[in-house]
Amino acid sequence: MHIDVNGTRLWFDVDGAALVPDGATMRQRPTVIVVHGGPGSYDHSYFKPHVTPLTAVAQVVYLDLREHGRSRRQDPDAWTFEACADDIDTFCEVLGIDRPIVLGHSMGGFIAMHLGIRHPDRAAGLVLIATMARFDLERLVDGVRRMAGDDVAELARRDYSGDVVSDAEWARVFAAFGPNVPDEAALARRRRNPSVGPPGMDRMRDLDLLGGLPRNTAPTLVVVGDQDPITPVAAAEEILSGLANGIGRLEVIEGAGHFIWLDRPDRLWPVVAAFVTLVSAAT
Repeated sequence: MHIDVNGTRLWFDVDGAALVPDGATMRQRPTVIVVHGGPGSYDHSYFKPHVTPLTAVAQVVYLDLREHGRSRRQDPDAWTFEACADDIDTFCEVLGIDRPIVLGHSMGGFIAMHLGIRHPDRAAGLVLIATMARFDLERLVDGVRRMAGDDVAELARRDYSGDVVSDAEWARVFAAFGPNVPDEAALARRRRNPSVGPPGMDRMRDLDLLGGLPRNTAPTLVVVGDQDPITPVAAAEEILSGLANGIGRLEVIEGAGHFIWLDRPDRLWPVVAAFVTLVSAAT
């Protein structure tokens, strides 16, 4: 499905009911908006069918960000995290989604944090999975070195610094993201937009949300795998330290890398579902 928002057209999909029969009434369930990573290299598709367990407690809305997936292509050089956060705010307004929980993975976490900072009354809660509030090249390179050694770490340094690496070189870096990464079939399902990659990576290298995090008022669950070299435990702890007192909760999942649901779905989804249920009961 498509919807016009803030001068662009966004694609979205819905899994699960927002209203369910409950005796003589219809009971409202929470909505979880799932925000993908990137920039330019991913869309909602790599979440499917892995997020399906959340439909036991919530309606799940998958969203392709502007310039990504099945959403409209316009001007990649004008693409920003802030614009994507504003899109989510307007998307909820237009569709009448009241106080959703916004779940962001990797770059999607940047956008979820921007939403919490720029529109603090929009989300009932944030779930930040394998993400960071501040780009730190040395921290990232050290993480890759711990997982894959010096040679792969230097490839990661080159790539995340903006140098060109070959597909074969990038495959070595990607393999270090954790015990499991999306397979060829999952990657083939993506609709990529390479033109938004370079400006998006420039914006990622400038990322520093620590000063703005106290403006987020939504309860926030930060989830990280202890084998994630790209957004390691230290990055998750940094997010938690930047949040207002009492807002954040950190969950470190053993044996998981950057794509936690591929490594430890048995640990991830119960934690997220419990958070969604708790937050929705409080709103």
